[in-house]
Amino acid sequence: MLRVMTWNIRTGGRDAGGVDRTDAIVRVVTDLRPDLLLLQELRGFDRPDTLGGFAGRVGMRPHLARACFGQPVAVLVRPPLRVLDAGRVRRPFHHAAARVRVATSAGPMTVLGTHLYPYSGGRRRMEADWLATAVRRSPDSLALLGGDLNTLDPTVDHAGRLATMPVRYRRRHLSRDGRTVDTRAVSRLLAAGLVDLWAAHAGATAEVEGRTVPTRHGGVEFVGARLDYLLATPPVVPLTRTVRVVRGGDADHASDHYPVVADLDLDPA
Repeated sequence: MLRVMTWNIRTGGRDAGGVDRTDAIVRVVTDLRPDLLLLQELRGFDRPDTLGGFAGRVGMRPHLARACFGQPVAVLVRPPLRVLDAGRVRRPFHHAAARVRVATSAGPMTVLGTHLYPYSGGRRRMEADWLATAVRRSPDSLALLGGDLNTLDPTVDHAGRLATMPVRYRRRHLSRDGRTVDTRAVSRLLAAGLVDLWAAHAGATAEVEGRTVPTRHGGVEFVGARLDYLLATPPVVPLTRTVRVVRGGDADHASDHYPVVADLDLDPA
């Protein structure tokens, strides 16, 4: 079984004022023991000692993608899972997109870890198109894309919850007309043929359980929402056994996002 996890750890695990959440983050990762870990908001992780030290503590090997303007992202791989190739999606993302190909029992799998632009739906849509192109150009039928997509679920009515949000955060999720909910980024990825693993396995009735923000630590989304996704090409769907949002214990306070974990019926090759 291959476990994939995506998690936005909020500003590299440190808050303004110096509060360090790294130990709590490490405990969550150690407890869940993912084989592939997609991390976002890695402020300061572009220093080799920071990234290497964290990866060593969780027993994984890191592959970082530096940001153009925002914060780095990374995909960490646990041995004996073998990396065939690694790099970044070479487009001017505000944050970044890391690309790793790994050898599995069903053939090579391309994994993309990303964090989409937070402030504009139009920019998120552009970044989603870049990711769709990267998946399309992948040589592998197995492909998985995960991360903080900063986009509301296009299958859910968000009008009521958006009305309760502060205006400056509400604008992030509205089109230019100021009324239409902007879910274009995820919609474009689904239209490109990717499948939302949470929706495929948990179903629409589990919308509340799928919300990834806010945690008890807090967050800018003052109402519950799903911003973190695991999307995959259709051949990955029948291999997916479980998908869940991890709550409780350290996960309640280690970040303003909850982790999302999927177990795939695959083994390292």
